[in-house]
Amino acid sequence: MRPSRIPLLLLGLVTAFTFSAATAADARGHLVIIGGGERTGAIMKRFVDLAGGPGRARIIVIPLASSEPVQTGNDYVAEFHGLGVTDVRAVVPTRAEAMAESTSAKFDGVTGVFFSGGDQVFITRVIVGTPLQRRLQEIYRAGAVIGGTSAGAAIMSKVMITGDELINKDSANIFVSILKGNVQTIEGMGFLDRVIIDQHFVKRKRLNRLISVVLENPTLPGIGIDESTAIIVKPGGTAEVLGEGTVVVVDGRKARNIHTDGRGNLAGRNCTMHIFSTGESFDLQTLQARPARKH
Repeated sequence: MRPSRIPLLLLGLVTAFTFSAATAADARGHLVIIGGGERTGAIMKRFVDLAGGPGRARIIVIPLASSEPVQTGNDYVAEFHGLGVTDVRAVVPTRAEAMAESTSAKFDGVTGVFFSGGDQVFITRVIVGTPLQRRLQEIYRAGAVIGGTSAGAAIMSKVMITGDELINKDSANIFVSILKGNVQTIEGMGFLDRVIIDQHFVKRKRLNRLISVVLENPTLPGIGIDESTAIIVKPGGTAEVLGEGTVVVVDGRKARNIHTDGRGNLAGRNCTMHIFSTGESFDLQTLQARPARKH
């Protein structure tokens, strides 16, 4: 574990279950969850349309995950301007500002919030457990669209994969096993509380990582989203796949005999996997495919 991450475990314990997660079933808003890589024009246009469309959308970008948040925020503002959005700005709050009600008030009337890529822990250590987290969940419930790419995708679930390994320390061979207690998870933003999100999934061969997390959290299916690919989570809990790659879902809810051997390798029976491609939709609760519908 990197020393800088130790306080985050304490933060996760202190703030766990502080807020009721804004589940897709009870929210009027949408989620646009992008697996990283190139953001296709179709995906970003869809985000803008869900936020009200060119000339009407009011968007705030939160580039906290970036190592250069100011420049990243400026880049996103320019990107949204290119999509016809006239009311867009970047906000980079500190932890103290996230605790202040005046910061939450900045999101009044906002129709879309977008989280950049980078390191997802940079986002959660500032926002999780604050009034700003509560405000973001409120506007999602009320009808706003919340989007994010890469790190901005990982934060969407309540159980969040940090990207760190706790047992394997070989940085040249990451996530090469399915070990109990190896994949670090902490509390995410909680826009979804019944699944776990992973990103860059097929491109970076992260199946071992997601299987490990699902076997340790068998009530929560894992959704791995590939690069240049997104799921659009709609009110009622249907997820539509949009983009150039695939979405892999690992479901351990009917798994039995989950156990470890003497080396800590996780094992189990009756885990299932679903693979969805662009244009397909599925129910987040049942994971059953849904007929394609016009949006």
